[in-house]
Parts: sequence; structure tokens; C-alpha cells
Amino acid sequence: MSENLETFAGLLPQFGEGILVTLQLTLGGAILALLVAFVLGLGARARTRWASVPSRVVMEFFRGTSLVVQIFWLFYVLPLPPFYVELDPMACGIIALGLNYGAYASEVVRGSINSVHKGQWEAATALDLGPVHRLRRVILPQAWPLMIPMFTNLLIQLVKGSALAAYITLHDLNFMIVELRRGTTDTVFSYTVGLLLYFAIAYALTLLMNALEARAKNKVGQGPSLREILRVAPVQTRAEVGTPKPMVTSQLPPTSKGGV
Repeated sequence: MSENLETFAGLLPQFGEGILVTLQLTLGGAILALLVAFVLGLGARARTRWASVPSRVVMEFFRGTSLVVQIFWLFYVLPLPPFYVELDPMACGIIALGLNYGAYASEVVRGSINSVHKGQWEAATALDLGPVHRLRRVILPQAWPLMIPMFTNLLIQLVKGSALAAYITLHDLNFMIVELRRGTTDTVFSYTVGLLLYFAIAYALTLLMNALEARAKNKVGQGPSLREILRVAPVQTRAEVGTPKPMVTSQLPPTSKGGV
């Protein structure tokens, strides 16, 4: 075990670089996936066929094909004739992750917007708001808190999907785990270290998304603020504010009818 730890300590700088590559893939893929999700999600619920049909086709295509094949196609097929487009390995990984998980997230966007109560749409229409202002000021602020928990799940899946980037020459965390196994010849130790590191990244992102969810819910009056959640002292709810405390009366023994 001591030799394994020494080998791991010697590879720590390379592991730091691998974790940085994984975070770059995760952040870049998540940003692209969010943009793709809103474009396809809003396009799929459009009333015109020229917007809804192409959006549905793109969604189903990237959801119905393998992420591994998509990464390999961008990296190995795109430079060949008749395309002649050669992309950087990092760009290939980000584009593949963004398109794949963005297609899944587009259903989250579409379903969350559709779940907003019909009365909110009618109220926005009664206020004579245009389609863009209606969506931006009334609908999306209420749909956004519904999206975040499902976005969190997809973000964790994206972190794990980034491990496929090792197959297109990127030295990410998964690549360094393989290098650690070669250096120690201990499969159990190497992949246990990998599990713990991936868990630490995923858990940190989960905490960040939970904080974002708490902030989004507080903005629409559905929960306490993030500052209130992080306070050590208990938070007094709005229902408790202004409510008088019950009077405490002493319990006296009943007296007899004839007096003392």
C-alpha cells in the first residue's frame, strides 16, 4: 500500500492537470448543453412546423445515438473527405457532450415550461405582454426552479460522460487513472482512487446546483433564501412573524364547592 501511495503522490501534478481537463470538458459541455436545451426546447413547443419539426428531429437524433459514436465521428470522421474539418480534441469533447446532453435537457425545458399553470399564461396575455416578455418575465422565472433538479442529474451524467474524452487523446482524469494502474499494477487501488475523485467532483457540483435551486425558489417566493439556509440560528418563518405567543397560565388545583 505504501508503494501505491508513493506512486500516487508522484503523479499528483498530472492528476491535477487531468482534473482540470475534466472540469473544462464539464463546464464547456454544460454551457453548450444549456444553450442547446433552450433552443431545442423552445423550438419543439413552437406552433409553426418549420421550428418544431427540425427541433424534434435534432432532439431525437442526438438522444438516439451513442455519445461514444458522436465523439468518434467528430474526431475521426469529420477530418476525412468530403468534410475536411479538423477540430481540437477539447472542442470535439465539448461539442459532443453539449449536443448529446443538450438534447436530453431540451425535454426538461419543454416540460417545465408546459407545467407552468395556465392561469399564468392568461395573466401575462391580459397584461398585453409580447411573447418574448411573457416568457422572460412571467413563465421562465417560474419554470426555472423546476428545471434545476433535473439539470443537476444531467450535469452529473455529463461529468461521467467526460471520461470518454480519454479515447480522443485528452489526458483527463480517466486517462490518469489508467496511468496510475500501469504505475502501481494495482487495479483495486487505482480505480478506487478514481471513484473517490469523480465522486468529489460530482458532489461539489451537486452542492453548487442545490444552492442555485434554493436561490431560484426564493426569488419566486417558494422557500427561504440561501443566506437563511446557511444561518446557524433557526430561521423564523413568515407565518410565525407577528403571531402572539400563547399565554402560560399556572395550573391550580380545583377547589371544593364549599370553599377552604
